[in-house]
Amino acid sequence: MSRRQGRGSTGTGRPAVVPAGPYEAPPLVREDVPGTLLVDFHGEDNRKRSYDFSTLPLPGWRPLLARSFALRTGYSGDARTLESARHAWTAVQNWARFLDTLALPPATPQHLTRAHVDAYNDRTDAAPRTRHAMMMELRTQFADPQLKGELPSEAHDAFNRRLRKPEAASVGGYSSGELERLTAAARADTARITRRLRDSEDLLRRYREAPDRLGEEDRSRGEMLAAMAAGGVVPELSGRLNVRLPQRVALASQLFMTWRDLAPLFILLMIVTERNGETIKELPVRHRVLEDRAVELTVVKRRRGTKRWFETVTWEIGPKSRELHTAGGLYLLLLELTARSRACCDASTAIAIWRDGHRAKVVGRDEHWAPFEQNLGLGSAMELSGWAAGRPKPVLADPPPKKKKGTDPPPPRPLRITFNQIKTSADARRTRQLGGHLPSSAKSNTAQTLYRNYLKADEPTREWAAEVVSEALVDAEQAAAEAHERAIARRGGSPKVLPEATTAQQLQEDGLPPEIARKLADGQLDTAWTACEDHDHNPETGKPCGDSFLDCFHCGNCLVTPTHLPRLLSLLDSLGTLRHRMSEDDWWKRYGPVWVAIERDILTKFSPAEVARERAKPLPDAMLDLVEAPWEHP
Repeated sequence: MSRRQGRGSTGTGRPAVVPAGPYEAPPLVREDVPGTLLVDFHGEDNRKRSYDFSTLPLPGWRPLLARSFALRTGYSGDARTLESARHAWTAVQNWARFLDTLALPPATPQHLTRAHVDAYNDRTDAAPRTRHAMMMELRTQFADPQLKGELPSEAHDAFNRRLRKPEAASVGGYSSGELERLTAAARADTARITRRLRDSEDLLRRYREAPDRLGEEDRSRGEMLAAMAAGGVVPELSGRLNVRLPQRVALASQLFMTWRDLAPLFILLMIVTERNGETIKELPVRHRVLEDRAVELTVVKRRRGTKRWFETVTWEIGPKSRELHTAGGLYLLLLELTARSRACCDASTAIAIWRDGHRAKVVGRDEHWAPFEQNLGLGSAMELSGWAAGRPKPVLADPPPKKKKGTDPPPPRPLRITFNQIKTSADARRTRQLGGHLPSSAKSNTAQTLYRNYLKADEPTREWAAEVVSEALVDAEQAAAEAHERAIARRGGSPKVLPEATTAQQLQEDGLPPEIARKLADGQLDTAWTACEDHDHNPETGKPCGDSFLDCFHCGNCLVTPTHLPRLLSLLDSLGTLRHRMSEDDWWKRYGPVWVAIERDILTKFSPAEVARERAKPLPDAMLDLVEAPWEHP
């Protein structure tokens, strides 16, 4: 094999380095002893596991299921983390066990029929979302090109049916007050944990440097800390388990983080970094500090698509006094607090703790472990809600509204805490801070996913959005009204509305010259929706008017009588339809002043009964195309 390495080892006319001798890829499926079928998994997250297919029922199915699983989880497959491999394995187990329960199970894949697949899809012993997930996984596995012809065509067709994903129950976030209380509690408890461990480290340092300078109590405690620090072993205590276990945990917690310390630190990490729980579980040890100002590391974000699980992030460190407020400072603090346990268990992830080994049947240094290196599902064991309720000052939810007047509201209850609600609340807060602009607010998801999975169901966000929209509409209407006022100031005043005059005599009594009154009554002055008193003299220019018909509503020459009311109502309806087809900004700029003029200056001069009577009748065509020609657009 060539010894050339690094830059310059390849180039034009220079062959690439290749292994010496023939290369054979390892088999997809191992058969160590006759009758066993093993598939080895080594994921992109560096987790490993072997799956034994000889434990499945229906021996005739085992070779196909082993191959499909190996292709799905292999180097060219899409399931490249241990969690996704577990999901694929669960689907395979579920499928084999279901077939084994049938009265006449298909002994081999070639015996599979559409009826078998239909029965699996329609079974009632699983939730709709579970059935959908299992069907999608099996469809993906059996669709691999290397398995073509392994299943009958009718069975393939049954797997490839259209599958409608059940709607997930929407989970909203916390109110602003709830999030503030949760953040304050998590930060206070994290600060307490930090002080506890740093005080112990300081005592240990002073004991090692000059034990004679310590008092008797500190020297005794320093000796105990030095013994635990040397080997990472927490001394065994005598007595009953339920008595010695809390004492031993308290002893270990003087130097190591324990399981009960995880909840507040984990919650604060999610809030400050604005990342989901799975990403926090897999925070790496490996990182790079950039000029003491930021820390750079690669985080895992699952469910982002094939081979897109890893993302390099840069988090601000900030001053030491603000380490609980910045993502980089909190990450470095996590590494500091878990350093001793991580060294004992040789963990590659940032979270490592000590736990009593009674249940796991481990002792000594093996009591240190990285809980999420092998099993991400342990997050539920942190009991986040239990931490919130069990604090000396519990984290409380907002009180529910009063059901009846004069009754006292029910007492506040402890806040229920879940990963989804923390992530939703953090995303909602960031979205509000950025003014609701979803593309800018999307951090670890697309804008569509951010809205659909997090913000859509969040009641505080909906309330905020409704408030923002209401304020924006008020501002837009006010701007349109001001534009209308400026226009009528230039064009001789607002339209003349004659709500009770239809004949020439009535129009003259309202102050119109006889000739104008006669032409107006005969309809000779009508324009698109109103009438014009003097088309030959534009109030602004003094010349024949060539303005848009929409400008008539800001002109002193505009005349409105009851005969124009149906056309005006039809125009309003058409403007309302256009509002759903255009952006709010564009609609208010082009049609807002007209809408304000009609609603405020014209319709208010007619009685509500008269307007309602005209609306009950068929309205004429709005003729909005008269102003929608290209030359009419600004």
